[in-house]
Amino acid sequence: MNLLQQVVNGVIIGHAYALVAVGWTMLLGAARLVNFGHGQMYMVGAFVAWWFMRLTGLPYPVAVVAAVLVGALIGAVMQRLLMRLTLSRDLVSLMIVTLGFGQMLEGAAGLTFGARPQTLTSPFQSMTLHFGAIWFTVQDVILVVATLVVFLALRLLLNATKFGVAVRMVAEDPVLTRLAGIDIARVYMGIFAFEGAAVAFAATLVAPRTPILTSMGFDQVVTTFVVVVLGGIGSVGGSYVAGLSLGLFTALFGALVSPAYTTAAVFALLIAVMALRPGQLAASANFAR
Repeated sequence: MNLLQQVVNGVIIGHAYALVAVGWTMLLGAARLVNFGHGQMYMVGAFVAWWFMRLTGLPYPVAVVAAVLVGALIGAVMQRLLMRLTLSRDLVSLMIVTLGFGQMLEGAAGLTFGARPQTLTSPFQSMTLHFGAIWFTVQDVILVVATLVVFLALRLLLNATKFGVAVRMVAEDPVLTRLAGIDIARVYMGIFAFEGAAVAFAATLVAPRTPILTSMGFDQVVTTFVVVVLGGIGSVGGSYVAGLSLGLFTALFGALVSPAYTTAAVFALLIAVMALRPGQLAASANFAR
């Protein structure tokens, strides 16, 4: 076994985890809300890119843009439909409704795209780079670089723009934010649209590594939940570190112990962290860090 190769694999997987989770982290940090349709939005993003390439014959980068636009539209429509629940912060109802919304997306995707596994073809996935016994693909490099760019851009957005100021104000106190004359409904709309765009973008970069299925949304929900909890709910920087750490953990555990027990080991780690640091469950007030 090449231990260094497993570390490289862990870094790549970790960046994939972080990128998939960044939209939900933004939602949790600013709106203190959850979206259990997040995984199905990931699935739709992957299928939209695949379908767009198959239908039009246009190259992979154009399909990525198309998927991001569709993801943002789904997020905005979802928020529009759930506006009343969002403004009232009815968390239990939102959990149930977003779970149902995710199941509807899965059913619609099954009817539209079929139940057969598909492959999102990226020309960069077949381009391999070798450094001695270590290898990875150009697609992996793009994934890592894109994740870093997204997290840095999000930090810049939250700390250096008017919209970022509004988002942080909503995260701190939505009632006072409304009294200050800020339309918090529009802020929430932007947050949900960002979540949809970000998870679709993640799907287009991660999906070329594996077959895409209409049923793969549940796994993404579970992974995202673990990342945002381990990183401190709502913490942007924490989600990046947690995603990277989780990727390294799963790669090394699978290589040194057994891939069959990786999921159980991840949840054992999550339980241990929650038991030792119960404050992780509290939403971070300074989520822009």
